[in-house]
Amino acid sequence: MRIVGGKYRSRLLAEFAGEDVRPTSDRAREALFNILYTRVVGARVLDLFAGSGALGIESLSRGAKEVVFNDLSKDSLAILKKNLTALKIPVNGDEAKVKQGDYLACLELATQPFDLIFIDPPYRLECGKTALEKIAQRGLLTENGVAVYERDRVFEGEIEGLEKYDERKYGKAYLTFFRRAKNEN
Repeated sequence: MRIVGGKYRSRLLAEFAGEDVRPTSDRAREALFNILYTRVVGARVLDLFAGSGALGIESLSRGAKEVVFNDLSKDSLAILKKNLTALKIPVNGDEAKVKQGDYLACLELATQPFDLIFIDPPYRLECGKTALEKIAQRGLLTENGVAVYERDRVFEGEIEGLEKYDERKYGKAYLTFFRRAKNEN
């Protein structure tokens, strides 16, 4: 796994052994950031199920101002910290804030909205919709903010307060894009 763009382009990231953890593929990540390229520079980003940190680190590489990395797994956070250290990004410095905890606790404790939120839970867990509902309920997207939910199938249903405005398929992954509903402040 490598960084596909920006100042850390082509740098390799440490990743998980085995099949238990499924990072976003380089191809899907490159496509995602091609879609979001105008929104990343200067952005405040939340990588809610950070894993190795690939999505958040890609954001920093492309000019994000700050990324909050959250994961429940100590193993994931160890790999994330290894990746940040290898790139000389201070852990819990101005650019990268690392938190260990449940995704709902992270969303509940957030004190300001984000420009980008990446929701990439293990496919076997059905918690992405709950995360989106909490994001809408707490107003955690800025006016022009985007939440991206990655899963292994098409997103069905609606989220009160959010509007699904795009969905793309890359290999096995579906990337579903949400923004604040137009009638929301």
